[in-house]
Amino acid sequence: MTFYELSVITNTGFPYYHLILKKPPQGVNLYLRFFDFSTNKNSQNVSVDPISLFELNAGLVSALYEFAKNIDKKIEIIEFSSDWKLTRNDEQIKNKGDVLITTQTETYLLHNSIKAKIKLIYETFIAEKIPLVTALEILQNEEDNILEILTDFKARSRVMNHKKELDQLARSFLNEMENYGLLSICITSFDLSPIIIFGEKFNFNDIDSILRNIDVFPEINPLEWIYRQSFCSNNNSIWVYIIKSGVGPTIDGLFEPYFYLLITEPQTYLAEFPSKLTTKFNQILG
Repeated sequence: MTFYELSVITNTGFPYYHLILKKPPQGVNLYLRFFDFSTNKNSQNVSVDPISLFELNAGLVSALYEFAKNIDKKIEIIEFSSDWKLTRNDEQIKNKGDVLITTQTETYLLHNSIKAKIKLIYETFIAEKIPLVTALEILQNEEDNILEILTDFKARSRVMNHKKELDQLARSFLNEMENYGLLSICITSFDLSPIIIFGEKFNFNDIDSILRNIDVFPEINPLEWIYRQSFCSNNNSIWVYIIKSGVGPTIDGLFEPYFYLLITEPQTYLAEFPSKLTTKFNQILG
């Protein structure tokens, strides 16, 4: 599981809802991602002189560091947005109150896909409850649905319903391409959360480690692929071909295409094999 916690609060600090999905792994850097659904009041930034600005920043850093230490969560990097202007996509969200949603996740997950999941959760379960300070609690069936969104329930179910066909096809591909450096095949959800692994060389912990060691995941068009260098848990170098399938489930209007990962030896050239695999897998999962 690649999501560990989710919290819904107000920007005044009212703790409305907290969901623990799984205990975070030890010794691994994670992201705490913030999603702002508060009402845009078009407030102007207050002009602060350099000395006062430094003092404010020092106070912020000290407070965050001490707080994180007290809850046993070491902060190493804090990423700030330098521009508060809403993007065109954000303006389409009908914000009604001062809602902030945070989620603790693996670092390698695709941020735009996570944002789409959180937006779906906000619009489906949170927006109608505003103001949160007087709202009823999240019901059990609502929490179950939130869990299904975060853990890609429909995407996983579709894969598992076709597991036998996918196993046979993947085994055939691995046998065909073993001499060309293909080590393993993995199917992930649209945010890169691993769903199933084919081959005996890697387990889910290995795939997590491999994906954590890839620095940047660029946007990929459907039916196209890229490859990136990475490292296994034993520090051996490998390559990862990342293919955007173009097929997947749609949940309340949100299309969630699968990714296919091909784990290979370094310098492996697969020619048109990624296209061949994508076509065959898409016929099963489309």
